Amino acid sequence: MNKKPRSLIRIIIPVVLTLVTIALIVWPMLAGGQYVVLDPKGPIGASQRDLIVISTILCAVIIVPVLILAAVIVWRYREKPDNKAAYEPNWAHSTKAEVVWWTIPIIIIGILAIVTIRYTYVLEPSKPLAHEKAPITIQVSSLDWKWLFMYPEQGIATVNTLNIPADRPVKFELTADSPMNSFWIPQLGGQIYTMSGMAMTLYLQADHEGKYWGSGANFTGEHFGEMRFDVNATSDEDFDNWVAEVKQSSQALTTEGYKALAEPGTSNVAYYSAFPEGLFQNIVTKYVVDGQSAHSKHGTSKEASGAIQNATDTSNQDEDESAN
Repeated sequence: MNKKPRSLIRIIIPVVLTLVTIALIVWPMLAGGQYVVLDPKGPIGASQRDLIVISTILCAVIIVPVLILAAVIVWRYREKPDNKAAYEPNWAHSTKAEVVWWTIPIIIIGILAIVTIRYTYVLEPSKPLAHEKAPITIQVSSLDWKWLFMYPEQGIATVNTLNIPADRPVKFELTADSPMNSFWIPQLGGQIYTMSGMAMTLYLQADHEGKYWGSGANFTGEHFGEMRFDVNATSDEDFDNWVAEVKQSSQALTTEGYKALAEPGTSNVAYYSAFPEGLFQNIVTKYVVDGQSAHSKHGTSKEASGAIQNATDTSNQDEDESAN
């Protein structure tokens, strides 16, 4: 007498879970929200969005039919007194079935491999973006628990806020004076790690003016969730006016000021009219000791590479003098 209710429950539960999952995916779009990764505002973000979509479709070609067939098989061969499905207990092999379920996945994997290799080359982080305008350089250092942005060409610095000109490539040089973190502006491009003793290069670009969301995407301790920052993409004119305003209305960041800033703790948005010369290079080489070079120089800026090499050479020289 309880077989029918139990069978009904077994059907209802998967259906409800499926509908809830679909609702959770679709609801933000219908409610006016957005999936920032799928709403890119720059060439790198757009290419990464395309790779996500292509990969998802290719995987769905395999996964969706398998899920449908799993449901059909369970339903068709369920235990039922009047079930008319063929009963073949000695069935063991089907050449046609083997060809289908091996050939299709192999083709899909081959296509996915080609697509991934192509996009991996195109999306190399340190590869300059083709554009008629020269890139602006911004040096980034992740601290506990804040972001320091230095503009070497403009001579200013900011904390937990980032201004960039729209429709112009931005060359980010990134390092860390704290545990490893991950720099991420979802609508402009994927994340890249910031690590002590290493200066990585990342090119991004905002095609449109607007405010975008940025954050640290790696767990670094108690207040890692507060390592967020706004990215304001403006016209070239507005960017220049903003730089002039920061120079006129802000104090300079001193060496002592930086040491205090680098101490673990949260920070509000801050602006500095100047910062110590070579500060970024000093952060990169801070942990170079005993004649050992810093981490791999892959994607490292020329300035940081030179600083790393100079620090290593100096350490080696000191060792030689001590030995003599």
